[in-house]
Amino acid sequence: MLTSGSILVLVVLVFGIVVLLSTIKIVPQGYNYTVENFGRYTRTLNPGLSILIPFVERVGRKINMMEQVLDVPTQEVITRDNASVAADGVAFYQILDAKAAAYEVSGLENAILNLVMTNLRSVMGSMDLDDLLSNRDTISEKILRVVDQASHSWGIKITRIEIKDINPPKNLVDAMARQMIAEREKRAEILEAEGSRNASILRAEGEKQGQILQAEGKREAAYREAEARERLAEAEATATRLVSEAIAAGNVQAINYFVAQKYTEALAKLASAPNQRVILMPLEASSLIGSVAGIAEIARAAFGEDAGPAVSPSPPRPRPGRQGRPGFSVPPSGAGEPAAE
Repeated sequence: MLTSGSILVLVVLVFGIVVLLSTIKIVPQGYNYTVENFGRYTRTLNPGLSILIPFVERVGRKINMMEQVLDVPTQEVITRDNASVAADGVAFYQILDAKAAAYEVSGLENAILNLVMTNLRSVMGSMDLDDLLSNRDTISEKILRVVDQASHSWGIKITRIEIKDINPPKNLVDAMARQMIAEREKRAEILEAEGSRNASILRAEGEKQGQILQAEGKREAAYREAEARERLAEAEATATRLVSEAIAAGNVQAINYFVAQKYTEALAKLASAPNQRVILMPLEASSLIGSVAGIAEIARAAFGEDAGPAVSPSPPRPRPGRQGRPGFSVPPSGAGEPAAE
């Protein structure tokens, strides 16, 4: 059975433990504790071991100094062009001043949440739906700037605000899908029309260049042909002049060669005509032989061969009854014989 002395010792021991616990405070990392002296804020305890005055000082608020996140619930927003959308987001904040966060506002998280939701509706309501869907970064930046400025006196810093989802109504989504399809079809038709136009232009340019090159080719061919005819005429004139000079000098063989050459060429043209199968000639075959013999005589004379006197070809004899026909004449006897050396 406990005596009065034992009870007193037990009471003193319990009292000592209580005093010790109220005097020594260990603040964990990432937290700050506010100290109140009879209900009035006196100081802030940083992470580590701290000692309080028993029965005079006590811990007021335990403040989390780490960055924290708040979920912004989904809310309906009416845009400037009267479109109804549902939007939600997240807000990140960090307490910088434990005293202000503990004593400047009641219900810090609720205050931050309502401030973000109010400015979210205000900013999104001042924009059109198309801008709203394509400028989320702009929306987040505007909300962050306003909310951070408004909550500065609370000893907190709003680090960032992000818009998670913007959900227009289903009928509006369907209309936007049809608009997108129509826009893409229009772009496809425009690109196809531009491709056809460019192809037509390139095709016309190619035909133009082809006609120019063809005309240049024809001009060059005509120039070459004219030059060839000019050279041929010069050669013919030179040959005729040389034959004329030889005849003037008394060389009868030159004229024999000239006549035989023209005679042979005329016969070759008559024989090679594609529409002729039978040729009626008013001449005898001995005339051609005589011309060939004259050419041989000229060749022997030109190369200085001494093959004896040339045999005179037989002159052409007209057929009976054709003496008076124009264009045929009997050459005098010995007209085709060369002079004896």
